[in-house]
Amino acid sequence: MEEAAALNGSAGPGASPSPPAPAARPPATPEGMALAYGSLVLMALLPIFFGALRSVSCAKSKNSSEMPETITSRDAARFPIVASCTLLGLYLFFKIFSQEYINLLLSMYFFVLGILALSHTISPMMNRLFPANFPNKQYQLLFTQGSGESKEEIVNYEFDTKDLVCLALSSVVGVWYLLRKHWIANNLFGLAFSLNGVELLHLNNVSTGCILLGGLFIYDVFWVFGTNVMVTVAKSFEAPIKLVFPQDLLEKGLEADNFAMLGLGDIVIPGIFIALLLRFDISLKKNTHTYFYTSFVAYIFGLGLTIFIMHIFKHAQPALLYLVPACIGFPLLVALAKGEVTEMFSYEESSAPKEVPGAPKEEPTAADKKEK
Repeated sequence: MEEAAALNGSAGPGASPSPPAPAARPPATPEGMALAYGSLVLMALLPIFFGALRSVSCAKSKNSSEMPETITSRDAARFPIVASCTLLGLYLFFKIFSQEYINLLLSMYFFVLGILALSHTISPMMNRLFPANFPNKQYQLLFTQGSGESKEEIVNYEFDTKDLVCLALSSVVGVWYLLRKHWIANNLFGLAFSLNGVELLHLNNVSTGCILLGGLFIYDVFWVFGTNVMVTVAKSFEAPIKLVFPQDLLEKGLEADNFAMLGLGDIVIPGIFIALLLRFDISLKKNTHTYFYTSFVAYIFGLGLTIFIMHIFKHAQPALLYLVPACIGFPLLVALAKGEVTEMFSYEESSAPKEVPGAPKEEPTAADKKEK
């Protein structure tokens, strides 16, 4: 959401030449634009689809290091305010301080986060490649506070040798990103962030999802149409918070630099709602994934409409302006047609309450439910 829609990086039409101005970037070809936008759509769909599937097993996991973070209605209502303050703060930082030093700090921060996220993403796939006789040892990283009966766990992370191999491979991508800022390395981290977000961030019910999407709908529209803050931050922020794809790839190859972009928020926010609908489908025990596929198609429609409108008006578009009505409206129409609106809005994530007695980290979730 930091950059609300795919942006055309080419020069505006009809610009008159002037001697002092630098050479204008040649406009993207229709083929290059089609390849860039098509690739962005595909990259957006992958973490939503696979993240939603992984969210189902994540909800049933008893491993404290893989427990999902539950978003309550109170969290959802506060999120647009927190996001607005963060966005405005970043904008002011870029205006006051040197962009070079800010991006250096951000690069180091996202370097660490990106390695951890990518390692977690590739771990299931890599586990299938290890031979059966691979010497796999278990490890546990435990930080506690206090002593005796007042001892409290701060960090309790379990991992094994296979995870360390994944961490090493991810570190190679991290160094590549840190040194070159190459768009492929950026996208690997961006895809990992998106998939982890969809997998590990869980809405507790459909009403909470509607509150979150509705609030961010207003947030996105205001900061894109009302000000230049979001577009400025997105273009200044050298961090893997957006997926990018060059529109001049066919002409310049991997060294292309005329990028279309899509903010990760436009993937993760609708994605966690789509993942919720998949878990709702499973709870119905009808062996169908009607609401998941409906919302998935709705996302494709909304993102395609965003790109079409942006191409027509040659202006950055708040993607949630089109994604939110589609992702909420399509499944709601299906629920109305099937007479399952009551079931949809009464559905509550049941995995977290069931695991409270046996999981030491579940107390905050129970407290969140009381706040609601």
